[in-house]
Amino acid sequence: MIQPDYETDAARVFECLQGGGIAIVHMDVAYAIMSGTEEALRRVYAAKARSYDRPSGVVANHRTHREIQIVSEEASRIIDAVTIRHDLPMSVIAPYREGHPLMSAIPPFLTGMSTKDDTVNFLLNASPLRDRIAELSVEASFPLMASSANRSQQGTKYRAQDIEAEVRAVSDVIIDYGPSKYLQEGYAYSSTQIDFRTYSVVRKGVCYDQIAAIFIDEFGIELRID
Repeated sequence: MIQPDYETDAARVFECLQGGGIAIVHMDVAYAIMSGTEEALRRVYAAKARSYDRPSGVVANHRTHREIQIVSEEASRIIDAVTIRHDLPMSVIAPYREGHPLMSAIPPFLTGMSTKDDTVNFLLNASPLRDRIAELSVEASFPLMASSANRSQQGTKYRAQDIEAEVRAVSDVIIDYGPSKYLQEGYAYSSTQIDFRTYSVVRKGVCYDQIAAIFIDEFGIELRID
């Protein structure tokens, strides 16, 4: 198998998004759809038939997490244990520093669609490609929005060819690296989401059992299920 050219593909995606385009991007968790402008995000929501009551995530990596999200020292150790030491993907929900250049650059409509209850959702360790796109985003202070590349409530897509035609049609760039790492027959879900204010589970997703075991075995914390 040919090794993906993450640098080139990230640059291609970022250029597209800066220009108001839309990109479908391979991740280890599942395929995602990204945008960087209000008009593009509205087109994403229309294609997905997604309610505006459901926010999108901000494209992030460990750098943006450390610079922007506000978590306790204990929470920081847990996040590093899960996403770095154990190399698992996880969505971190936490309060954020509003004055950070990346967050300050989010226009009002996108702020409303990417934050909730004074928190922001950052998916960490999702793939080398997403990490590189996130690095370009923070360096340019050009925030990007992302959600799963599928019609709303129709199941996460682990293969680009499974993404519905309506979603593919609005995308200017599609980065297809084949099946996602966490493809599981009979399942259709994305990342595990944890609210680190309360150590509560917002969504069970891939690797949930391993993540929950790290919380209890290494930190003595039993995750709460909302």
